[in-house]
Amino acid sequence: MVGSSGNREHDDRDRDGAGRARNARPRDALGRPLPPGSAGVPRQPEGVLRSPGATLAQAQQLLDDGLPFHAHEVFEDAWKAAAEPDRALWKGLAQLAVGLTHAARGNPTGAVRLLRRGADHIEPYLPESPHGIDLGGLLRWARDHAAALESGTGEVPMPRLRRR
Repeated sequence: MVGSSGNREHDDRDRDGAGRARNARPRDALGRPLPPGSAGVPRQPEGVLRSPGATLAQAQQLLDDGLPFHAHEVFEDAWKAAAEPDRALWKGLAQLAVGLTHAARGNPTGAVRLLRRGADHIEPYLPESPHGIDLGGLLRWARDHAAALESGTGEVPMPRLRRR
């Protein structure tokens, strides 16, 4: 079969149960694809419905383990499953984790952009700080580290999602 781009579509592409293309290649700790057959880091299962508390606990453990890409996947599940008004909160948390991923991959421009975008998404939730999230602390962390990365003077430590 020929697709709209004129390229042949292949039936041997990785696909999920719904037929959507997926990349089953192993990934490193920062989510970068590795050559087929390489030993990678186990990926987070997609589409898992978790309570907000379970989402935050799992994401925090992944951040503590230095796996921000995988924390992003956990937040992405929450974002995709959330109803309004919480969608933007989970999206913002996912973007913060992607910002961490870019920083760890040595891409300060991408990190700054995603840290600021994530902060902008979570800021409207500051008065409520739903689910016990330390939004004030996360906003300071994101903006301070975005500024440090932009000026070339800082590294980005993993954040705490909730107050201890």
